[in-house]
Amino acid sequence: QVQVVESGGGLVQAGGSLRLSCAASGLTFSNYAVGWFRQAPGKEREFVAATSESGAYTAYADSVKGRFTITRDNAKNTVYLQMNSLKPEDTAVYYCAARNGLVRTTPNHFTYWGQGTQVTVSS
Repeated sequence: QVQVVESGGGLVQAGGSLRLSCAASGLTFSNYAVGWFRQAPGKEREFVAATSESGAYTAYADSVKGRFTITRDNAKNTVYLQMNSLKPEDTAVYYCAARNGLVRTTPNHFTYWGQGTQVTVSS
């Protein structure tokens, strides 16, 4: 049974930082690309960042480029999203997702999803 669990969300002031973690089990983690997505109230789920199976390739949404960094530790079956210089518009539920294959940036390409973790950035 595959499980994907996000953690690390919370309330932070604008300009602050948070690190999200995504832990996966029940799959050969090193065979999966992993992506982070977010969804704000009343908006569609949007791509944030993704990493290839080895971590050698990463992709970012323009809105977070230069502020967010995605990394992975396959020995720990975990992917991280370091978020710096947070803005109120980053407020959303952040989801981690995994897919067996190349990096993609659209939610429907990902197979396994976590329940999400809330990130709230106050102004």
